[in-house]
Amino acid sequence: MATQTPTENRLVLDQTKKEDRRVALATLVGTAIEWYDYFIYASAAALVLVPLFFEPFKETYGAVAGQILAFATVGVSFFFRPLGAMVAGHLGDKLGRKIMLVVTLILMGAATTLIGLLPTYASAGMLAPVLLVALRILQGFSAGGEWGGAALMAVEHAPTEKRGLFGGFPQIGVPVGMLMATAVLGIMSAVTTEEQFLAWGWRVPFILSLGLVVVGIWIRKGVQESPVFQEIKKSEEKVHLPLVQMFKYSGKQVALGALTFAGNSAMGYMITGGYILAYTTQHLEVPRTTMLNLVTLAAAAWVVTTLFAAKLSDKITRQRTFQIGFVLQLIWLLPMFLLIDTARPWIIALSMVTATLGLGMTYGPTSAMFAEMFPAKVRYSGAGITYAFGSIIGGAFAPMIAAALFAKFGTNVAVVGYLMTFSLIGLIAVSVLKDRTGGALDASATDIEGQAQLEAALAKGAEDMGARSVTFDQDSGY
Repeated sequence: MATQTPTENRLVLDQTKKEDRRVALATLVGTAIEWYDYFIYASAAALVLVPLFFEPFKETYGAVAGQILAFATVGVSFFFRPLGAMVAGHLGDKLGRKIMLVVTLILMGAATTLIGLLPTYASAGMLAPVLLVALRILQGFSAGGEWGGAALMAVEHAPTEKRGLFGGFPQIGVPVGMLMATAVLGIMSAVTTEEQFLAWGWRVPFILSLGLVVVGIWIRKGVQESPVFQEIKKSEEKVHLPLVQMFKYSGKQVALGALTFAGNSAMGYMITGGYILAYTTQHLEVPRTTMLNLVTLAAAAWVVTTLFAAKLSDKITRQRTFQIGFVLQLIWLLPMFLLIDTARPWIIALSMVTATLGLGMTYGPTSAMFAEMFPAKVRYSGAGITYAFGSIIGGAFAPMIAAALFAKFGTNVAVVGYLMTFSLIGLIAVSVLKDRTGGALDASATDIEGQAQLEAALAKGAEDMGARSVTFDQDSGY
């Protein structure tokens, strides 16, 4: 049931009600399924894609080249995230958040299931890697469009003092998806022989996505549309090109927000993108099943630290939470790789679990912070594109670059320097951003400077055309 808040004069669902629990569950489950699909591919790139799809490149240029190429297919999809964010953001700002959540989930599930059914290079030749890359692109498009809708559904439903916590649910969907992906791969690795795993075992986790998507769609279809978007629909003034308006008046927020998220992304994809998994199994000869179990453990720890940070950001602000996280990342990077190089499973587990503290602190508050950065009517576009560009800058080719650095220098010290650079960039960017913890999310703009510019531009245009004046009063928007 909906209640009216006197301070913001907008609909907010009480977090104790059934609707709120369903919104939280829908954003968590849907995002977890999306990222289960995404991480299944990243793990497969580290374990099986080279012999199945890129064997000729391995034979011609060596094992390292084959692995770098496999990681490159992980990264190429990131370039299609902004396109997904633009399309879904444009439609989400005009048609609603809810419908885009369902569409992006269907696209991701279809792409993942089809990857599990692909022929390999041995049976289809060059067609196999071409189809693999095409489906990977579809995954990237879907992932780019999904996150913004899930984040806004959670945050825009939330009471002001609980936005960080509510926004944490789509955020923990990412490590939950990673946990499910590595757990299923670990089970398949344990119950099959090496030959069976390469022949068909790796396909099972991809095909299972079909059932998960059906569950996700059922849950997401039952949630109510965001109360902020319901308010926008009542507005007389419309933004016909929200993407254009967003870049014109909120470009600074996009740039700083993307650099902030890049600092998290580069670190996160060392674990989730498969570099540590590939490095430990291929160079340190840690058993594959053991490492999959350790990554699963790290994912579980990441769930806890992400939700903790999301809740903490409601108390100490989003900016301060991010700053603490980046400092922790900078401190722990070198010890983490030194511990991994011991090749002892329990020490590797300790290094990765500890790393999730800084990772969670720079991930948990993201939904709330990005939602508060943009005016309501361009919020889907702004949040989604910022997230997508940050992923490209920091995470797209992080595993590939790390593999190339190790191949060149024969040590992870260069990898540490690379990651520290991105953590420092993230720390600087978030410190420059204006903190808007608790700012209004209703149909009025949250960016005061952008609001004033936009109001003046639209008012002048209306005056020149002899139209009625444009106002930013409650329920009018822009």
